Amino acid sequence: MDNLWQDPEILAVTLLTIKVSGTATLISIILGVPLGLWLALNEFPGKKLFVSVVNFGMGLPPVVVGLVVSLMLWRYGPLGMLGIMYTSWAMIIAQAVIASPIVAGLSFAAISSLNPKLRLQLMSLGASKWQANMLLIREARLGLLAAVMAGFGGVVSEVGASMMVGGNIKGQTRVLTTATVMEVGKGNYDTALALSAILLLVAYSIVAALTYLQNRAAK
Repeated sequence: MDNLWQDPEILAVTLLTIKVSGTATLISIILGVPLGLWLALNEFPGKKLFVSVVNFGMGLPPVVVGLVVSLMLWRYGPLGMLGIMYTSWAMIIAQAVIASPIVAGLSFAAISSLNPKLRLQLMSLGASKWQANMLLIREARLGLLAAVMAGFGGVVSEVGASMMVGGNIKGQTRVLTTATVMEVGKGNYDTALALSAILLLVAYSIVAALTYLQNRAAK
């Protein structure tokens, strides 16, 4: 078990886990924060329905996401020409689909908690719409960092979708969660425990870094 920590394969699996979940979280931030901001600052017919759909998306079962993404990326699917099924990019897409509603929903809640007159006050003082939006994001940064942590936590611990679209291929799509499930299936509980410990360490390190940024922002 001690040798497992120096195993090059385990290191590769750990790095791939960080790459896949980190990239998926970044994509979810790019998509989710603007969507949450737009929902919070605009009134339009059907807004409540739209918000309810986003909130529903926060609880999407990963296996359902994996199935839908698999059908989309399969050879004869709408996106089959991309040829990325059973690659890390397929896993990134599936995880981004899982994380984006989480980030969007919590971003919407963070922006909505601000004084609704703040944006109008900023624009009356000469700020452009873009500048006002950036200032609102800065004001809601604590809630937005919490949204990022929730999004990352949702994907780094996910196994169903990653297994379905990635295939748990050694050296290509095997991440810590899928490797742990595989080792449990083989009865190698000592290896599974070591992989779980590494997963917890990775998750805690990244969340701790985000928490540090959140505390600095609070000051």
